[in-house]
Amino acid sequence: MARDDLGRTTLVDGATAEVSEGEALLRVDRVGLTANNVTYAVLGDAMRYWEFFPPGPRGLGPQWGLPPLWGFAEVVASTVAGVAAGQRVYGYLPSAGHLLVRPGRVDARGFRDVSGHRAELPSPYQVYRSSAGDPAYRADQEDLLILFRPLFFTSFMLADRVVDDDFHGAASVVLSSASSKTAYATAFLLRGRGPRLVGLTSPGNREFTRSLGCYDEVVGYDEIDLLDRVPTAHLDLSGEPATRAALRRRLGDRLVRDVAVGLTSRIPNADAAGEVFFAPVQMRKRRQDWGADELDRRFTEAWRRFAEVVDGWLDVRAGTGPEALRAAWGEVLAGRTPPRVGHVVQF
Repeated sequence: MARDDLGRTTLVDGATAEVSEGEALLRVDRVGLTANNVTYAVLGDAMRYWEFFPPGPRGLGPQWGLPPLWGFAEVVASTVAGVAAGQRVYGYLPSAGHLLVRPGRVDARGFRDVSGHRAELPSPYQVYRSSAGDPAYRADQEDLLILFRPLFFTSFMLADRVVDDDFHGAASVVLSSASSKTAYATAFLLRGRGPRLVGLTSPGNREFTRSLGCYDEVVGYDEIDLLDRVPTAHLDLSGEPATRAALRRRLGDRLVRDVAVGLTSRIPNADAAGEVFFAPVQMRKRRQDWGADELDRRFTEAWRRFAEVVDGWLDVRAGTGPEALRAAWGEVLAGRTPPRVGHVVQF
């Protein structure tokens, strides 16, 4: 897609890469598209997301980018011990048919891509989890993992941070874009553990958001003036300047924390927040506090509880091939995807 016009896309045929010593070739199999992917493109330069999958070898110039996707891929060729053809992995993938990786730190859980161009990029995006060694994996839940796992990881770490900070001393926690997957997964994890949870959403998504049962109260963006004026923490998942301004007018000094999380709007608004939450930072803290095995155990336990209920909140809309991916991208980018719908594309 054009980096300066995210609605302009092109399809390119290219030769499949040859595998050299120390490399493996992944065939992209099944991926998801959510508002999270729009965030990667909107913040592609600021957060270096465009650098994960440079499009140059495909005959495209630097004005084009491959938006990252999450999903499953199959190893089709490998020269690396412990990474075998036929192995199924979950991870960060390009909007392309194949990905050439340089596996490192290989173990039963999977491997990391240690390709030189990714060395300085955030480490959580380098991990490729082997389905055989992933305690959260179930074959019948692949679409849930595709659509929710990266979002749920953010939700899991965000909820952990909020609890770790004793809810910032707030009596109420307000989550904007409350119908989004990241928001309601966070609310699911926080429910019943402390302050009142309030979801802010558009009038059209109000009934869906209420039906989830994750929030103590659901309020439309046009009803912010009805919020109780109590010490409140705002977890901003919408990035809408008007929402932040309305909350500040209503709450004044009772807005005790204002945290930008992920932007489902195409208007980056993080600079106006009191702070920005970046899940890998909290993950690194918990790896040090708990160790990798305990972090995996806690994530898996939380995921299993969530997976038991989220299947009833989601309608998967599946497509096949590059044209289906392009159509789904256009719909998500334009904000036309209903909150119950999740796009999955089979390559």
